[in-house]
Amino acid sequence: MARLPRLYAPQIPQLVQAQFVQPLAAAQDPTPAAQLDRLLEWLQRDAREYKVAVHGWLLLNDRIALLCTPSDAHGTSRLIQALGRRMAAGMRHGRVFSGRYRSALVQPGHWVLPALIWLESLPVQLHYVDAAQRWPWSSAAGHMGVGSRHDALLTDHPDYWQDGNTPFARQARYGQRVAQGLSAQQSRRIHEALFGQWVLGEPDFLAQIESRASRRIAPAPRGRPRKPAPAHPS
Repeated sequence: MARLPRLYAPQIPQLVQAQFVQPLAAAQDPTPAAQLDRLLEWLQRDAREYKVAVHGWLLLNDRIALLCTPSDAHGTSRLIQALGRRMAAGMRHGRVFSGRYRSALVQPGHWVLPALIWLESLPVQLHYVDAAQRWPWSSAAGHMGVGSRHDALLTDHPDYWQDGNTPFARQARYGQRVAQGLSAQQSRRIHEALFGQWVLGEPDFLAQIESRASRRIAPAPRGRPRKPAPAHPS
């Protein structure tokens, strides 16, 4: 089966995940802090180079995950490709990523914050840390106002800004959202959209975006198309 082309629509955020062929470190090994720091430097540089606004980011031993809005149809692909080249040249030999990266378009005003929570909660879900803001290689601490580290990579999405009238209110509200977590249905919808590489959105949004997207935005109906009923003789 031919693989689908990348899904893109102007000014619509993308949830992106690229997994490594081999993790930077095994689960029982110490955290590869130096490699993650270096990868973060490359991510900051290449996001600026390819004009990709990063609303949320995460680096783990086995993957890169982003919530971002590229300035054009090729920005995200060029960013991931550049990171792969840098890792191949300066961190490991051979193929870096395990297949193509996965991506889904995300409906603003409805699914951006759940997608951000899903992304920033992965270190907890995967047992790296017991609280999202404690993982240093993530945008979670910046969104919750924890610590003094300035997140130069982050371009907050308007959905985050509209969640409170002051920085403190936004950070507190977002921390509450992360602590509350996602429903099972929300998590399932995000997973299905990301790994199916579709649009994460409600029916009215899908109808609006269909004409703007670079390809089909949802799976085709299963089974063969129905044959038209035979015409009856007059």
